[in-house]
Amino acid sequence: MEETTFPDERLELVFTCCHPSLALEAQVALTLRALGGLTTDEIARAFLVPEETMKRRLSRAKRKIKDAGIPFNVPAEHLLPQRLSAVLAVVYLIYNEGYGGRVDLAAEAIRLGTALAELMPDEPEVQGLNALMLLDDARRDARFEDGELVLLADQDRSRWDDSKITRGREALDRALALRGRGPYVVQAAIASLHMDEPRDWPGIAALYGELVRTTGSAVVELNRAIAVAEVDGPDAGLALVDRLDLAGYQYFHSTRADLLRRLDRADEARTEYVRALELAHTEPERRFLERRLEEVGA
Repeated sequence: MEETTFPDERLELVFTCCHPSLALEAQVALTLRALGGLTTDEIARAFLVPEETMKRRLSRAKRKIKDAGIPFNVPAEHLLPQRLSAVLAVVYLIYNEGYGGRVDLAAEAIRLGTALAELMPDEPEVQGLNALMLLDDARRDARFEDGELVLLADQDRSRWDDSKITRGREALDRALALRGRGPYVVQAAIASLHMDEPRDWPGIAALYGELVRTTGSAVVELNRAIAVAEVDGPDAGLALVDRLDLAGYQYFHSTRADLLRRLDRADEARTEYVRALELAHTEPERRFLERRLEEVGA
C-alpha cells in the first residue's frame, strides 16, 4: 500500500480523524473536539446550534464509530482528496475561533494551512484557505486598541502586517491560476478587496452573491446584506437581513442594530443591540456593543 508522507504530524492526525464513513459535520466536530483545542460550546457556536445539541451529535458520532468498528488509519495519498473538505473545515473553524481572540488557535490554524499547502499545493481551495487566513490575520494588531475592538474602517493601516498581506495575495493568485472558484477562494478574494482603500463595495457584494449561490449559507447572505447596504443604503441592506432566519446569532442582531441605527430607528436598534450583547462571548465585543447602546440612548 502506498504511504503518504505528511509534512506535519498534527495534520496527519487531522486527516486520520476525518473519516468519510461519518457525516461531514460529525467528522469536523469530532476532530475539532479531539485535536482542534475547541470546547463543545465553541464548536456549537461554530455550527450555530445549542451546546446540548452539539453534545448529543458528538455522542451519536462516537457511538457510530464504536458500533460500526470504523478504523482510524493514516489515509493513503490517493484517499486524501475525499477527506479534504472536512480537513479544510477543521482548519478554517480553528482559525475562526482564534480570530475571535484566541491567538494560539489562529497561529496553529495558519501553521496547519501552510503544511496542507505543502502536502497538496495544486488544490485551489487549499491555497484559498491559506490566503484567507493570512489576509485576515494581517490585520490582527490593528483590530484592538488598548483592549477595545476597532472596526476595519477605523484601523491604523500602518499596523497591518505587510508580509502576511503579500503572502496571502500570492496564495490567492496561485488559487486563481489553478482556476479555483470554491468558497475559500472567493472568501479570500473578498478579504483582499477589504484591504483596498477605498473599498470596492459593489465588487464585494457581487462576490458575496457568488458565495451565497455556492454555499446557500444564511450567514454569508448576512455579510452580503452589509455590502449591499454600503452600495444601495441601509434600507436595502435591512430588507435582506429581515428575510433571514438567524435569531439567536450574535452578528445577525448586531448587524440589524447597526442598520436600524443608521436609519434613525433608535428604539428598534436598542432592542437589537441588547440582544447582541446578551449573546456576545468576548469582552471587547461586549464593550463595543455597550458603547453603541450609549450612542442610541440606552
